[in-house]
Amino acid sequence: MKIKDIPKFNRPGFKLTRKGVNTLDDAELLSIIFGVGGKGESALELSNKLLKKYNFNKLEELSIKDLAKECKWNYNKALQILSLIEICKRYNKFVNNGFTKNIKSAEDVFNIYSYKFINEKKENFIALCLDSKNNIIKEEPVSIGILDSSLVHPREVFKPAIKESAYAIILIHNHPSGDPTPSKQDIEVTRNLMKSGETLNIPVLDHVIIGKNSYFSFKERAD
Repeated sequence: MKIKDIPKFNRPGFKLTRKGVNTLDDAELLSIIFGVGGKGESALELSNKLLKKYNFNKLEELSIKDLAKECKWNYNKALQILSLIEICKRYNKFVNNGFTKNIKSAEDVFNIYSYKFINEKKENFIALCLDSKNNIIKEEPVSIGILDSSLVHPREVFKPAIKESAYAIILIHNHPSGDPTPSKQDIEVTRNLMKSGETLNIPVLDHVIIGKNSYFSFKERAD
């Protein structure tokens, strides 16, 4: 539907002003970023077409050339989209990884870190160092690649925790397949690191495996 065919009071800009930004759907928000459409289609039509075909997370995977092609060779629109996605990523990093977040559950870990792995093709293993109130004081990348007990050595995991005088740690890693079910290696690594944490008096509170839209928590499963 073209903007001119929408009643003025219900167009994205007026709707945002009258009812608030949270009342707009994804296409309406993107159409405001675009401002105007191009080559026979409105900004709203272009937004609906793009999001129906790719959604936001898939748009990032396109090259500038391919994205411009989807916008009828409008490179400015392609640049607007990629800039918007990058702003969102930086905002998420600023808000979620300012190391002031309090971790109360595995769900908190998933909500804070799942965005990091949206387009990640490899497994990433991260150790979160926490203070006595479960605030994040340090985020330490440990390994990239298939999780293996020979690669994830307790020394590499607990070294930053000792340096930061951490009260406890939480382990995180992703499964690019989207299925967070732990493998035998995941279970072995978790068991070894929990034993090391007991020895060092720096407990491993949980190991959270992040999938596409879900997670697995060793603590929750144990409870």
